[in-house]
Amino acid sequence: MKTHVLLWAALLAGCASTETFSVREDFGPGFDAKKFLTPIPNKNTSIRDGVMWTHGSSGGKYPPMVYLALGGKDITMSFRYRHLEKGGMLWLFVDGDDGYGGTDHMLRVRLNRDSVVLEVDGHTFDKSHPLLQKNFPPIAVSGSLRTNEVLPATKVDLSDDGWRNVKLAFKGNTVDISVDGKWSQSLKRPNFDAPKRKLLWMQNGGEKGIEIDDVIVTPTS
Repeated sequence: MKTHVLLWAALLAGCASTETFSVREDFGPGFDAKKFLTPIPNKNTSIRDGVMWTHGSSGGKYPPMVYLALGGKDITMSFRYRHLEKGGMLWLFVDGDDGYGGTDHMLRVRLNRDSVVLEVDGHTFDKSHPLLQKNFPPIAVSGSLRTNEVLPATKVDLSDDGWRNVKLAFKGNTVDISVDGKWSQSLKRPNFDAPKRKLLWMQNGGEKGIEIDDVIVTPTS
């Protein structure tokens, strides 16, 4: 396990400088679980019928989560997903360097069934910062504090159980986000211009669950 972690650390360190990191996963017969930081299969997530399926409860504070390693600053990531029962949500987290020697959330995209909500996380040593995330402990590595900017929810009809296409393209301090051709937005924040380290799917899909397929990560053209 220690060797596996060290290999990933070396890979990501190299990707941060060369920006050649890429992933293409269709969850077919050649599925390589080593691409993911989350062990697959596990009690909530498995590969079935050529897609990644996550369902049920984690038994902890948060819904089931799946992590994928990332590397590089200017990267584009896309995937498609679908809910298999009514209700629920898919919460996408992009983690990256926090600017103080640590790694933490950079951008959160919450895909509800009736709206999209964006949250931008930053980091500071200013204990009086107006966006300081309350009751959140300092980041262990850097001692920095997390700030949290929550943008107003945008009404988007994602209520049916069809496949949705999601795309995020980072370039410098800008990200372009789109969902299924129904909604798109560009954001510009200083903390986006940093190496990305992890992509996290937090999935509240009930017992029938959520399916994810066609995960693609490439350098932004």
